[in-house]
Amino acid sequence: MSIRVKEFGKTADGRTVSIYRITNANGAYVDVLDYGCTLHSICVPDKDGNLVDVCLGYDTVAEYEANDGYLGAFIGRHANRIGKGKFTLNGIEYTLAVNNGPNHLHGGKKGYDSVVWATSVASDRLLFSYTSPDGEEGYPGNLSLSVIYSFDDDNALTLCYDAICDSDTVVNFTNHCYFNLNGAGSGTATDLLLQVHADAFTENDADCLPTGNIIPVEGTPFDFRTPKTIGRDIEADDQNLKNGSGYDHNFVLRGEGMRDVCVLSSEKTGIVCTTATTQPGIQIYTANFLTERKGKGGATYHSRDAICLETQHFPDAVHHDNFPSAILKKDEEYHQETRYTFTVTK
Repeated sequence: MSIRVKEFGKTADGRTVSIYRITNANGAYVDVLDYGCTLHSICVPDKDGNLVDVCLGYDTVAEYEANDGYLGAFIGRHANRIGKGKFTLNGIEYTLAVNNGPNHLHGGKKGYDSVVWATSVASDRLLFSYTSPDGEEGYPGNLSLSVIYSFDDDNALTLCYDAICDSDTVVNFTNHCYFNLNGAGSGTATDLLLQVHADAFTENDADCLPTGNIIPVEGTPFDFRTPKTIGRDIEADDQNLKNGSGYDHNFVLRGEGMRDVCVLSSEKTGIVCTTATTQPGIQIYTANFLTERKGKGGATYHSRDAICLETQHFPDAVHHDNFPSAILKKDEEYHQETRYTFTVTK
C-alpha cells in the first residue's frame, strides 16, 4: 500500500487543493481530493485484468466549483433533504438554506463538499478533519469531524465518519460518488445490474421529499430484492418514479451493524461492487438530473450515465418520528462506516 500526493489546483479564492492516490499491492488505486473529501477516481481491474475507472469526476478544481451534482463529494452536515429548510430541536426552530426547490439539500449553499479539509496521511489511509462552527448554514453546535478513507489489497474502499458536538444537533453524512461499472464516461448506466437488500422504501412527494410513508417494494418498480437492470422498470407508470424522474429514493435496509446491503455489477466489464454499511438506509439515485457536461479526460456525461449508492439515515428524519433519528446529542460520539468492495466475474 502506498499513498502519494500532488497539487491538483487552486480554488477561485486561492486555496490549494491536493490530490492523494492510494495504490494497493495489485496496482489498483483510488484518487481523493482534500476539496470536499471527494472521490475523484476509482480504478479497479475488469474481467480481463485491465484497470477501469468507475467513478465520475472532473479534471480541474474550477469544474468542481462550477458544476452542481456533488460528484464524489462527502456530504454534510445533513445529507439529502430537510423539508422547508427548517427543524425544531429542544424547542428552538432552526432555519437552514433552501437550495433545492422549497427544501434544504446536502448541507446547504456551502456544505462540506466545498471545504478544503485538513489532511494527514498514514501508511494505508487518509484522515481528513474539519470543525464546523456553530451556526454554519444554520446548524446548531460546534461539530468536530473526521473522515477516514482506506483502500486495501482486496480492492475494498472503506469510508469511516466520526463526529462529536458541543450541543445537540442533527447529523447525516454520506458520500455522493457517481458509479458506472462500465467505465466513467462510457455512456448509460441503466444496463447495470442492481440488487438491494431492502423490503421497503420511503415514499416521496413531487419535490422528492419523504411523505413519512414506508412502502413495501413488492409489486412495485422498486423491488430490487433479486438482481435486475437499473433501466428495466425506470420508465414505469409509477408516481414515485415520476416524482424523482427515475430512482431518487431512500431504501429501508434490512438488518443492523456492518452488513452487505446492495450489489451492483456490469456484464460488460465483469466488475462487481458490493456495498456494506452500518447505516439504516441507502439513497439509490440514477443521476436523473445530471445535465450534459464535460467530465474527466474529455468525456461527456449525461443524465443516467451513473448511479449513486448513498448510504445514509433517512431524508427529513427530523420531521418523521417513525424514521431512525438523525439527532446527535451533546458530547455523544457519532460513527458510521461504508465499504465498497470491487471484485470481478468471468
